[in-house]
Amino acid sequence: MRRLLLLIVIFCVTQIAEAQFIDIDTMQLIDEYDNVTSKKLYSDSLVTTFEIWVKKEVPLHKHAYHTEQVIVLEGEANMRLGEEWKIIKAGDIIIIPVGTLHQVIVTSLIPLKVLSIQAPEFDGIDRVIIK
Repeated sequence: MRRLLLLIVIFCVTQIAEAQFIDIDTMQLIDEYDNVTSKKLYSDSLVTTFEIWVKKEVPLHKHAYHTEQVIVLEGEANMRLGEEWKIIKAGDIIIIPVGTLHQVIVTSLIPLKVLSIQAPEFDGIDRVIIK
């Protein structure tokens, strides 16, 4: 029994993620891109965090089994949430519950730069594009 307990403790300790500090002022685009690009900052079974840049738009879509929280860092856009449109800008926080239709159309001269936090872990499988 002690051996089993020790194995469980060792397993749990090895699964603890290392804490991270991210300075949003230093988040810089590295590669050229046509419309949307992203960089995964962190991921585990509970959550995935991305920095995302959008030049033009993100098509209408929903997520079948996760919630997304978006923090706007730079730029401005029109964002559809469900049937409603909102203007989003730097400093805004948007919470997108499971199954909520959403879309972004950039209106600023600079790309929209956001921090996207998705829970549980985002693997891309549950993204449903609406035509």
